[in-house]
Amino acid sequence: MFGPFKASSIRLGGLLWKNPWRMSTNQKYRQRQRLKAVDNVIAIVEAGLREKNMECKSLDILKAELPKESEMLPKDKYTIFNRSSKHYRIGLHRMPKWTRISHRVNPKGF
Repeated sequence: MFGPFKASSIRLGGLLWKNPWRMSTNQKYRQRQRLKAVDNVIAIVEAGLREKNMECKSLDILKAELPKESEMLPKDKYTIFNRSSKHYRIGLHRMPKWTRISHRVNPKGF
């Protein structure tokens, strides 16, 4: 068809968003590097505060609540809790802004 009623991917029922259903090995590698970088920043800030004999309550909370990258299971590194998903998990790469937000803590039991 031509003109204003031209066929489109939506009208033809085709795939609109081309999101792969699993993360690539490169995406997983970069995710691990991001997690390690955050762990490194926390360690550096803690060492600097310890050197000056200072404490930071929010840093203590971060160290207590957030697991390190080496302590996390692959399930927690690459997937995140989603209550609308069938098995309550969804691939991390399908979340908006997944490269900028730390998704380390999930509800207990999931």
